[in-house]
Amino acid sequence: MQTSNSITLTDSASKRIMGVLNEDKSSKFRVYVTGGGCSGFQYGFKFDDDEAFDDDVIDFGSFKVLIDSMSYPYLFGSTLDFVEDLSGAKFVINNPNAKTTCGCGESFTV
Repeated sequence: MQTSNSITLTDSASKRIMGVLNEDKSSKFRVYVTGGGCSGFQYGFKFDDDEAFDDDVIDFGSFKVLIDSMSYPYLFGSTLDFVEDLSGAKFVINNPNAKTTCGCGESFTV
């Protein structure tokens, strides 16, 4: 497990991010929150080449994670995992700030 003050990554999440970034060393992994989903907010993940001036840039050594300033308070203290099960493969957030989540775990309320 890799930990920063902002977010923790499981070994599975780190391996998946590094595996994809091996193809593009200039890219970073962005974790963000947007409005929507069945519970009010939903998580988003993407590989991004651009750092915004207000991004929290978290250096995990072999890769960087970006969290924009609007998403940061919602994600602070969360754990990012990558799971593969019968429903598929996906990144999952365990968020201590969420009061409720939807059944699939992809959206939440605070």
